[in-house]
Amino acid sequence: MEPEIPIDRQPSPTAYDTNFCFPVRELESERVKLTPFIPDLHADLYFQGSATYPDLYDFIPWQTFTSTSDFVKQVIDSRVQPDAGIVLFAVIDKTRISTSPSSATSANFAGIIGYMNTSPANLSTEIGYAIILPPFQRTHVTANAIGLLLQYALDLPPHGLGLRRVQWMANRLNTRSIAAVQKLGFKLEGVLRWDRIFVGSKASASNGIKERAEDPRPGTVGTDTAVLALCWDDWETERARVLEVMNRKS
Repeated sequence: MEPEIPIDRQPSPTAYDTNFCFPVRELESERVKLTPFIPDLHADLYFQGSATYPDLYDFIPWQTFTSTSDFVKQVIDSRVQPDAGIVLFAVIDKTRISTSPSSATSANFAGIIGYMNTSPANLSTEIGYAIILPPFQRTHVTANAIGLLLQYALDLPPHGLGLRRVQWMANRLNTRSIAAVQKLGFKLEGVLRWDRIFVGSKASASNGIKERAEDPRPGTVGTDTAVLALCWDDWETERARVLEVMNRKS
């Protein structure tokens, strides 16, 4: 059965203003639902679900948050909400036992994912903010969440946005992330050396090269970033494979 994206589902009119440059709606397959992230509904679920897993941030420039309000301040208010090129979704695992399978609860809230660096002028976007909580990793959740975003981005209107390019960027050492999207048809385009700076000493993310003497930001970690993409012409042939991976039982 091919996962379908309902085209008439919208977040509650009393909900949060996502401030995204394209229409935002719920995206849903047989086993996973992506619903626009609303801080009042989802922020505490994220904080409670992630607080004991600091390794979630091994490859990204985040630290473990101290509270729900700290997460909202650092991520939602400072990064997501002001940028019309970013939208965040809450990931719901519909297969988990819950009193409300289609609404986010502590039993079925699987993490977050979204679009970023979205350009209507260039018909392009990037899938980012992809943090699947450990109890839901190595299951159907990640493939379905990414697959739903690919469908919406690359399918032609009215079912999708008709974009030409979807990008994925990951720390070069984050081999699990890179392998996961390659299974969905993303192609490695290159590695950006010394692409980002992490404050502190995240050895897991470092490119392993010490900065030169008198560097303007001493003591910070330099990282290399792998760039992958799946474009509309790839999608013509990869779409069926993505749907197969989404439907695969795990």
